[in-house]
Formats: sequence, C-alpha cells, structure tokens
Amino acid sequence: MNNIYLYDGNFQKLLSLLIYLLKNKIKPTNIKLKNYNGSLFDYLINLDLNYKNVIDIFIKEFGYYNFQLIYNVFISNEENKEIIIYYYLLNYSKYREKLPQMRNLKCVREVLRISKKVKNEAHRFKGFLRFKELKNHILYATMSPDNNIIEILSLHFKKRLKNEYWLIKDEKRKIISIYDKKEFYILSENNINLTDLILSENELEIEDLWKTFYSTISIKERQNDRCRMNFMPKKYWQYILEVSDK
Repeated sequence: MNNIYLYDGNFQKLLSLLIYLLKNKIKPTNIKLKNYNGSLFDYLINLDLNYKNVIDIFIKEFGYYNFQLIYNVFISNEENKEIIIYYYLLNYSKYREKLPQMRNLKCVREVLRISKKVKNEAHRFKGFLRFKELKNHILYATMSPDNNIIEILSLHFKKRLKNEYWLIKDEKRKIISIYDKKEFYILSENNINLTDLILSENELEIEDLWKTFYSTISIKERQNDRCRMNFMPKKYWQYILEVSDK
C-alpha cells in the first residue's frame, strides 16, 4: 500500500507536514495536493497541519539557506517536488551543513537544479517584464512564467518601483499581485475587477513612438532572430513591444 500524504498547496501547510513526518520518522510514498486522485493501491492521508510560526521553526532547524532552496523548489512547476524536498530534509538530519555540497545524492542534485532553474527564470523576468501605464496612472504588467515566481518579482519591484501603484498579472495561474506603495497582495483574478485596465493616452503615444523608432533604426538585412533568441528566449517576446508581432 502506498501512503500518500495530502496538503492544500499552501507553503506553510507543507512545511508543517514535512516537520511532522520528519519528527515522527514517517517515510511517505509521496506527498500530493488534496485534489490528487489516487490509485487502488494508494492510501490517502490528510492531516491538515498548520504549526504556529512554522517558518521560524523551519529556519531554526534547517537554516535560512535551506529555507530559500526549499521555497524555490516549492514554487517550481516540477512534478513530485514535495517528495524531493522531503528526502533532501531527511538527509539534512544526517549530514547537516555538509548536505548542499553532497551532489552524489540524487535529492541534493535535484533540489539544486530546480532552485537554479527558478532563480534563473526570476532573474530574466526582472529584466524582461514590461509595465504599461493605465488611465488611472497604475502600472500594469502581464507574464506567463513556467514557475510561480510572482512573489519573487513582487519583492523586487516593491523596491524598484516603491513610489508607484502597480499590478503584475500571471496569466498562466490567473493571479495578480497588487502594490499600494506600502505592501503587495497576491490575489486570484476572480476577486478583482479587470474591466478598467485601459491604457493611458500617454502610454499609447509612447508605444507608437517606440515602434516607429525601432523600425526606423533597424536594418532588415541584418536581423537575426536566432541570435536574438540566445539572449531573449522567444517565449518572452509576446510581452515585449518591439518584437511582440514576430
């Protein structure tokens, strides 16, 4: 029988479950979301744990570096990421601070690989994300990242555009980050009225001027889209004005 432990997708709930499993020396077959449809041989267990100050407890036990690693894996789109995290933490109990250097262990290689992938994508979007001015002077940007990096980007732009009101929409996950010059809040788009997202006249004029400038200085015979894709993958082009029609 496969013992499959369930959680609701909340990061703190996952940390609570992991701490419980490790403390009680329980080895799950896998850890899945509550909507997981098990097979005939799966025994589904839903403990619904939520320890108070679980992040502080986790950092005290495993350190801030490992907390960052685990968070990056959690927000990734990697399949079976929860059980990968579990085995990484299980080995930490044995190897402690030496664990991140022990790349001979599969769980270490996987955690480091996934974390790097997430950080690289977040780094690209910090440069590729384009904000547009709406009629109400709020800045608005859209994206469809592979991983759920909206919180990382929100923390970045909270510092970068701290004196502006802005929205960042993740079209793939249907969530929006809203910043009010003090804090940002990540909500489902179903809880927000998006009918007023109309570009300002100033934004439309700037976009038209930029397209004209770009087409004027470009040399058609020297265009090399393959070379461009080495620096700016094509999946980002739909959100970048000068190449969105490619």
